[in-house]
Amino acid sequence: MPGTDPLLLDEISLLLVWTAVAIYVLAFFAYAIDLARRSDLALKAKDEVVARELVTAGGGGVIGGSTGSSASGTASAKPRYLWARLGTVLTALGFVFHLVATVLRGVAAGRVPWSNMYEFALTGLLLIIAVYLVVLTRFDLRFLGSLMTGLAVLLLGGATLAFHVEVVPLADPLKSVWLVVHVFVASLATALFALAFGLSVVQLIQTRRERKLAEAPADAATTRSFLRTVPNADALESLAYRFAIVGFIFWTFTLIAGSIWANDAWGRFWGFDTKEVWTFVIWVLYAGYIHARATRGWRGTRSAWLSIIGFTAVLFNFTIVNVFFKGLHAYSGLTT
Repeated sequence: MPGTDPLLLDEISLLLVWTAVAIYVLAFFAYAIDLARRSDLALKAKDEVVARELVTAGGGGVIGGSTGSSASGTASAKPRYLWARLGTVLTALGFVFHLVATVLRGVAAGRVPWSNMYEFALTGLLLIIAVYLVVLTRFDLRFLGSLMTGLAVLLLGGATLAFHVEVVPLADPLKSVWLVVHVFVASLATALFALAFGLSVVQLIQTRRERKLAEAPADAATTRSFLRTVPNADALESLAYRFAIVGFIFWTFTLIAGSIWANDAWGRFWGFDTKEVWTFVIWVLYAGYIHARATRGWRGTRSAWLSIIGFTAVLFNFTIVNVFFKGLHAYSGLTT
């Protein structure tokens, strides 16, 4: 954009980032209210279905006496999660502001917006929200809305406060097509790992609930919990596993592409740099998770914990390793 002041564009981008954060906060509260109301809606729907079945069994005259009326009544009893819909609309709106902010940062810099920690956080969290919204078109994962938007608020707000730097020219080793490919694929893998992480967290909570209900089946009809409207632990584990596999494929490409880029930039494929080591550690963790999940004895709680530990390592790699460990990958943009 010739003639446009990069500093002005960055200021507008920053304003849009904080606008997106504010909207994500509203989405978080909408999703939180949805979770609080889900148990009541589920119990109400179940009571209505039971009442209709009793009336139908007694003759059916009160509600029309036809099978069609009963079926229609049962269908209408399905809970409508209005707060979850509002949360999704707000999340999509926040995503639009987030996207424009990211694009403006790239225009201001005259390059792809992921060359330092602030920009990587900006783009990485954009992809996390994007993947979440896309997945919603196929799977109803709105029960993860509070977790995903909460993650966006904490990490995007924190990264903006702690890591924001003015636009600066690229360091020589970053002037490569691999900056576009390597970092973008790593961000996409992180987004998929984030979804698997969220599902694994809910899986652990659901597993605990299922165990309690197995010990006291009589409590199942009166237990008030949003988990009544969430898939069972096995289904959550299976879905988390699928996202982790796709993320692992992208992370494998990230590892390979990073080695090729390292050879172009520094003349060697591998040098045990701290960032390289932690990228490999994450690969090993998810490889272990996938292998453990494929082995019957490691399904369930232990498998979920491996997924959670893997994503924790991803966050550790982005924050602690980038800030406190020095090496050839010291492109945080932060002054020491």
